[in-house]
Formats: sequence, C-alpha cells, structure tokens
Amino acid sequence: MCGRFAQYRGMRDYLRELESEQEVIGLVGDEPIDRYNVAPGTQVQLLHSSTGGLVVAAVRWGWMPQWAKGKMPPPINARGEKVAEGNYFRQIWPHRALVAADGWYEWVKDETDPKNKQPYFIRLRDRAPCFFAAIGQFPEDGGESRVGDGFVIITADAEGGMVDVHDRRPVVLAPDLAREWLDPATTLLRAEQLVLHQGRQAEDFEWYPVDRAVGNVRNQGADLITPR
Repeated sequence: MCGRFAQYRGMRDYLRELESEQEVIGLVGDEPIDRYNVAPGTQVQLLHSSTGGLVVAAVRWGWMPQWAKGKMPPPINARGEKVAEGNYFRQIWPHRALVAADGWYEWVKDETDPKNKQPYFIRLRDRAPCFFAAIGQFPEDGGESRVGDGFVIITADAEGGMVDVHDRRPVVLAPDLAREWLDPATTLLRAEQLVLHQGRQAEDFEWYPVDRAVGNVRNQGADLITPR
C-alpha cells in the first residue's frame, strides 16, 4: 500500500468535510476531479498549511532526498513506524500534508496462481472522504512545483480482516485529527502519535473486488470502483 487511489470529488467537497477554518489558497471548484485511478509519479491535488492559509496545489506523488537519487525510483509511501526516526525522510518529516481521497486499491494474489491478482477497492463504510496523512517537499505558498518537489503517503500495519487484502494501509485521519495534523502548532512528537496510534480503524472501512482494468493506468472512470 498504497499504489493507486481514487480522487474523484470536487475539492470543495473535501474541504467541506475537513471543516478547516483556514483561508484557502489555490484553485478550488465544485467540478469533480474525476480521477479514479491515480498513479505514482503523477501530479496530485494536495493540502498543506502555510503562513497565509490552507494551500491546495498539485504536487508529484513520490519523493526522495537528493543524496539517494539514481539508486532507486522515488518512494511513494513511508512507514509510520520509522518515518519520524529514520534518516531517509528526515528532511520532509516536518512538512505535513493531506491527500483528500475517496479510497484506494490493493491487489490480492490467487493462492493457486500468484501471477493472477484480484484488485480490491477500499473505502470508508459511510462513503465519506478519506484524509491520508502525507509529508513532502512543496512550495509553501502553493506556487509552481520545483525540481525535487514531491510527497509520500504515510502507511501503517493493516488490522482486522483488512490484512486479508494487504498488510499495509494508508494512515487515514478523521477530520478533526486531519486538521490537527496540518496545524503548524502541532509538535513533531504529537504528529508521530497521530500516525502511530490515531489513524481510523479497520472496522471503519469496507472493501470489495473490482475490475482488473484498474491495473492499467490509462484506464479511468467510475466503472473502476464498481463491485464485481
């Protein structure tokens, strides 16, 4: 987790669920984003706080420190158990953000044929937006992306029946905790507690098989999240 997700509502819908009192900086509209198959390496609408307010801006999914370039593709996720203490993400750990999403995909291997994988879509049972905890490098004021900018989604161990789908999942924060995550006044220690202990629990989610067409990043559309 998490290698693909859906971000299809309008940004105003996500902000309404977040209920932030900060002034919003960036283009915010009612029109649906309509991305049902968001892939790594693409520009994604991200939320982060600045001195002027809450910034909405497109940032590349994936980041690596300068000293690691050329050794591997940029990671797209960071393990919550290690992100605060490790050296790899030390530079961006203080720079918190949210990915507003509608759910994510995981693939389950067929026990009789490991090459055959069934995709599942995972979302909140009440169909509310998900707020993925993220960290990254991005212009504070929401300006044009620079070389080296990007973000990663923080993940945690899966729990309950969700383990049958995948052993990792994004840290999804309830709206009040998502606001706290973004708040510049939130200490690094408190931020670590949020990702380690206060992500939404497995029972808050539902998951079901979907069409294998989601495996091709060129495929988009609401049919990708239709139960099969």
